[in-house]
Amino acid sequence: MSAVPAAPAEPTTAEQIRSVLARAVSLSLVSDGHRFDLAGQHTVDARGQVRLHLPADSALPALTACAPRGSLAVLLEFTDIAPVALRDRVRARVTLSGWLARSRAIGRPGLPRSAAAVLRLDMARATLETATEITAAGLDELVLAEVDPLAVEEAALLTHLAGSHRDVVTELTRLVDPRVTEDATRTMPVALDRYGLTLRYEYQRGHVDARLVFPKPLREAAHVGNGVQQLLAAARGCRHLHRSSPRP
Repeated sequence: MSAVPAAPAEPTTAEQIRSVLARAVSLSLVSDGHRFDLAGQHTVDARGQVRLHLPADSALPALTACAPRGSLAVLLEFTDIAPVALRDRVRARVTLSGWLARSRAIGRPGLPRSAAAVLRLDMARATLETATEITAAGLDELVLAEVDPLAVEEAALLTHLAGSHRDVVTELTRLVDPRVTEDATRTMPVALDRYGLTLRYEYQRGHVDARLVFPKPLREAAHVGNGVQQLLAAARGCRHLHRSSPRP
């Protein structure tokens, strides 16, 4: 009888990239010495296709039209920022390289009606940079990867947990190695996905992130409360069970 594979403890690189693209607002673009701040001006479709929806005064459509064959080589950088107040709020950066080209407009609620041009990114490479490593995802992997079901609602869920349930955060520290929790000046929830919750322990100098894995992956945001309750039950029932980064 074959062994049942263990459930994943965290998203794949491709899944993390797709989730950052879905929720990130901070976006910058670099091309041929030009830099553009494009906060809130992108959409991503079900296959991971990125489009930029630009106002009439943007120079990007003209630069693209003047580029060889109407395709402008660019780097797009999306910054994933924690929604709660921390000393270091940047959780990850996603960098996409490829070529911009004109595209037909595809509407989405919340986009400005004044968008005068829509540019499509034909992606060549995608990388994810975190505090510990830089990893790449294949383009086929990105097409097949799913956005985490909590990605869009993560900010509201984390701010609610941090602001209204400090007692829960305190209890969850029982699941973390005491060598991590000692000397911490503050503990905050820093990330949440279908596989688990990450707590950040801040010290006078530096910080450590400790990941708490749900017994099974969540299917939707409505299941977060049940997942946290299962972690609380584990915290009350055993002394220490943890997954954490090494102390700096």
